[in-house]
Order: sequence, then structure tokens, then C-alpha cells
Amino acid sequence: MPESPSKTAAVIYNPIKVDIDALRTAVHSAAEGAGWGHITWLETSEDDVGQGATAQALKIGVDLVIAAGGDGTVRAVAEALRGSGTSLALIPSGTGNLLARNLNLTLNNLAESIEAAFSGEDQAIDLGMIDIEREGGSRDRHAFVVMAGMGIDAKMIANTDDDLKAKAGIAAYVDAFTKSLRDPDELHLRFKLDDEPTKRAVVHTVIIGNCGSLPANILLMPDAVVDDGLFDLLLMRPGGILGWIRVWTKIAWLNGVVRRTKTGRALAGEHRNDGDLHYQTGVKFVARLSRPEEIELDGDGFGKATAFHAWIEPGALKVRVPTV
Repeated sequence: MPESPSKTAAVIYNPIKVDIDALRTAVHSAAEGAGWGHITWLETSEDDVGQGATAQALKIGVDLVIAAGGDGTVRAVAEALRGSGTSLALIPSGTGNLLARNLNLTLNNLAESIEAAFSGEDQAIDLGMIDIEREGGSRDRHAFVVMAGMGIDAKMIANTDDDLKAKAGIAAYVDAFTKSLRDPDELHLRFKLDDEPTKRAVVHTVIIGNCGSLPANILLMPDAVVDDGLFDLLLMRPGGILGWIRVWTKIAWLNGVVRRTKTGRALAGEHRNDGDLHYQTGVKFVARLSRPEEIELDGDGFGKATAFHAWIEPGALKVRVPTV
């Protein structure tokens, strides 16, 4: 009987984020050892952050797409892989590595990440989608794998110093988060969650999350699950200085430390809504703002939006994880 053809893969890489020589050597060695065939290398650019390269890989017919870059590269590749059935493997290469963190993947071990790519197993996860309406009425559609938001998270991205991020890594996010907490501006919105009645709210932050963890041990959404077919909605409106202290205590300590262990969750008890933090789950969320507001997707700023429509697509993305 003739041998079955070897599986093939494409590596979509951000040349600014990776050591390409080390990556090539490690990938080719692991692929050969695992019995894989040809590896296609496709570089991202300012004009194509990953979608075009991924579309090219799909046209070739590869069995696996490996994303080697920061959160923007991962988001762009996932957007292009949406519903294709082709697996995505992650080589964490940035500071945030949001999806890798939420999937508990290895962050700082190139060999382990590549081994998981070629010898791991597929996990189907949900994919967030969002239509963003701009001032003037134009709309653009994007995917997100971790979260989309306005308020503290979008301002956190805007406040993150790129030089400090390059030198200090996660410490830059802590500094940005602290600055964002002091921002007094509020969001005035009219929104509809699933089939609930339309509501009005004044909040400091609105986040639609597929996952809950951010860098610096910040756990915004302790109950978010990446493959439950739902997104988690967070509306945040602290009242005064004491309110911000309560929010910081809940996010940084109760969520970020205590609830990360089984024992801690048992001691902390059930997560409850209050006047500062309100959580819900859903599959569709539509909102309109009183003025254009900054919006972020997976840690990258996406300009200002006057309205948006977000929804979840269950199991729309296959991600490679280590075999248990």
C-alpha cells in the first residue's frame, strides 16, 4: 500500500517579535521528528498583520497554521481561520500572550510550544465576533479570541508605554492599569443583551470576554470559559474612591490570587454581582454610545466606535494544546 502523504504546516510569524533563525531551526527539527512534511514560512507586515498570510496558507491546503507573534498576530490568524477547520498552534512571542495564558500553555519554552504544535491535540474553542460602527456610519468586522472592550481596558492599552513595555514587560501593564483606574470619564450607552429588553447605563467599563485573564495576574472575568458557547459580560461602575478600592481588591486579590486555586474558590464562595462589578453571560450584545469611544480587541486598540454588535461563535476555532 502507498504511504499516506505527510501533513504540512505554515508558520505565520511577526519578524519583530521572533528570532527567526532560532524559530526555523526548532520548527524544522520538530516537524522532521514528528514525521511532518513541508513547512511554509509567511511573514506578517504592517499592511498584512496575519489575515492575508493565513488565507494564503489555507489556499495551499496546510493541515496546521502556527502563529508566532504577539496578540495581534494571534488575533489576525484566528480571524482568518474562523470556521475553516484548520488547526492553530501558538508560539507565544509577545508580552501579553493572552490566549496562551488563558489556555495555560507554556509561555517561555520554545521547544515545548513547538512540540505541542506537531504532537499535541486539537481543542475547539469559541470565537468572538464584532461589527464596529464608526462615526459617519461605516462598519468593519473583526474577530477576538480573548475580549473586546471599552473603558478601563481600552484606556489601559492607550496608557501602556511602548518603551516601558519593551524594557519592563508586564510591569508596563501594571502602570497602565493604575493610570486607567484614575480616569474619571464614563460611558453612556444603550444596550441589549440577547433577548432581554433594551437598557440604558452609565458605566466606567464594558467588556465582552471569551477568556478572563490579563497580564500582571489580572483576572477580570473569573468564570469565563473559552469553550462554553457563551461570552461573559462585565459592566463596571465603581462609586468613588472606596468603590475603586473594592474593585482593585476583587480583581487583583480575590480574582487574581484567591480564585485561581480550587481551595481558594471554595473559601471565597460564589462570585456575586454588586454595585461595582456586574457580570452576565450571553451570546449576543448590541450597544450604542452617546459619543465615539475607544475600543480594544485582544489588547490592541481599534480606534473609536459609536456602536457595536458582538456575538460568540461556538467551537469556531481549533487550537493545538499539549496531549494530556
